[in-house]
Amino acid sequence: MRISQFLLFPYWLVLRLRHRAFDRGLLKSRQWDVPVICVGNISAGGTGKTPVTELLCSLLKDEKRIAVLSRGYLRRTRGFRMVNVDSTADEVGDEPLQIKRKFPEVTVAVDRRRARGIDMLLASDERPDVILLDDGFQHRSIRPKVNILLSNWNRPFWKDELLPIGRLRDLPSQVSRADALVITKCPAYVGDFQREDIRRRLNLRQDQELFFATTEYLQMKAVFAEGDPRYTYSKRVFMFSGIANPKPLELYLYKDFDSVRHRTFGDHHRFTGADIRAIERFSRRNPTTLLLTTEKDACRLLHVQGISDWLRERLFYIPVATCFIDESEAERFSAFVRKNA
Repeated sequence: MRISQFLLFPYWLVLRLRHRAFDRGLLKSRQWDVPVICVGNISAGGTGKTPVTELLCSLLKDEKRIAVLSRGYLRRTRGFRMVNVDSTADEVGDEPLQIKRKFPEVTVAVDRRRARGIDMLLASDERPDVILLDDGFQHRSIRPKVNILLSNWNRPFWKDELLPIGRLRDLPSQVSRADALVITKCPAYVGDFQREDIRRRLNLRQDQELFFATTEYLQMKAVFAEGDPRYTYSKRVFMFSGIANPKPLELYLYKDFDSVRHRTFGDHHRFTGADIRAIERFSRRNPTTLLLTTEKDACRLLHVQGISDWLRERLFYIPVATCFIDESEAERFSAFVRKNA
């Protein structure tokens, strides 16, 4: 046995026993009378759950009354809480706030106890027709109608190790519980051989759908209403981000800008006054440089105290969207979702 396998054995054993208890009915799972679509992963972040959840919202919002339920990671509140467009990231978490601001007509709520959150949503005045469970694959106490499992093309879970050596928070064998596997952040072209190799490597059943998606970077938007679009014409950019894997965005910026500087923070970083002052000092020394961040980071910046008018004019973010590598793939995914919603 390798040293890494020896170190990971206790974690592996706990996960294995827990899953076996659910599989044999020793631990109970609940179902509800509305469809619950779970978007989750086996890795600890970086697979694009929020853009995929947003894609589901865009596919269903005109046909169904949708609710999105998330944990609200790193929020400073407890219990069940509805998300409003004027909520703060500290109150509800940055990703739920991002979804609500993008889809104000969609009900978004947060609760660490997902089963309680579903009960609360179904008891609300605007009872949803379908619930999208953001990051719920490990919540075996809930039995969704559909499990959509994500994996990053650049770091597939079947080539990774359990935490803390790798990035896995669950066993790769749990792919068997997925109704669909979406490989995210793919290159523009994925050949038939590569598709079949992944299906064969994971021993996917014929009833398990396999999709390949990539990331599309959209037009830059101002973080604040005072944003001056003239700054977006600059060929120099200072990027700052607190996301799990900023490298793809950085590589994308190198295609469009002559000069790219990037300051990275930890995932879900709470920006401090010192962070803001440092960014402003750089900006005043480089007044024509565009200040750019991610959509998730922009949600955390909205309610930070002490952001000057100087920065409010110059701060922009770049939205991202999940799209499929060809039209037939997109149509197949849309049909799969609508069939199960």
